[in-house]
Amino acid sequence: MTDLPPATDGGFARWLAQRAGDLLLKLREEMGYSDPAALRKAGDRLSHELLVEQLTRWRPADAILSEEGADSAARLRAERVWIVDPLDGTREFGEEGRADWAVHVALYCQTAPDSRMALDSPAGPGPVRGGSGRLVAGAVALPAQHCVLGTDAPPPFPPMPGVQGEPIRMAASRTRPPALLSTLAEKLPIELVPMGSAGAKIAAVIDGAVDAYVHAGGQYEWDSAAPVAVALATGLHASRIDGTTLEYNQPDPRLPDLVVCRKALAPSLLAAINS
Repeated sequence: MTDLPPATDGGFARWLAQRAGDLLLKLREEMGYSDPAALRKAGDRLSHELLVEQLTRWRPADAILSEEGADSAARLRAERVWIVDPLDGTREFGEEGRADWAVHVALYCQTAPDSRMALDSPAGPGPVRGGSGRLVAGAVALPAQHCVLGTDAPPPFPPMPGVQGEPIRMAASRTRPPALLSTLAEKLPIELVPMGSAGAKIAAVIDGAVDAYVHAGGQYEWDSAAPVAVALATGLHASRIDGTTLEYNQPDPRLPDLVVCRKALAPSLLAAINS
């Protein structure tokens, strides 16, 4: 990989997520799995340091909101804010053989009038904003799957399930699925598909492995910003579970719930959630 990043924000997000993912794969090889806690701690720290170092070098005027960094109110006044999760799915990263963990890199702009921004295509501006701004670029690296999804080259809209009337395939936590999914199963035909990180779950919606991801157990902006950016660029639906917009770069970065799904599925799914 070249040491010089692409000039575009979308390309830069992909480049940056790829670099952090490569570092994490190398760390896994070097440390092994005999001490999972140490591996997870090192992964969080080293990926965060790489992301901050490269953002500071190549985008010095921009603010950063990272899961592993100290928050600053200065980001609320910044025009451009990178929202990153250096290691989404830390639990899975520390387990040998697991590939459902990710690196998230997203860019939020306070004012984003440029119609050429990735999220304006193919489905129009997405329902994601904070004040007058919105997400304008993002990339999700799935290093153990040798895959990077980004707004610079959005994946095609996922193929429809093979048979009409099949259950809704719903990505769910493999260790702690929310009670909301049990309630939904009483109203809609649902097949739960267990997997790890939020990034991996939304990526599964993007590539068509599942039809929807619903979360109501508490998250933060860095858990969803990058995968939501890519999902919107793909043409999928993303919102809060009450159907309102996902807002980023807020004073409190907690963003406790979201729905990502096919647009045709959104009305019935949101209605079932809120009935």
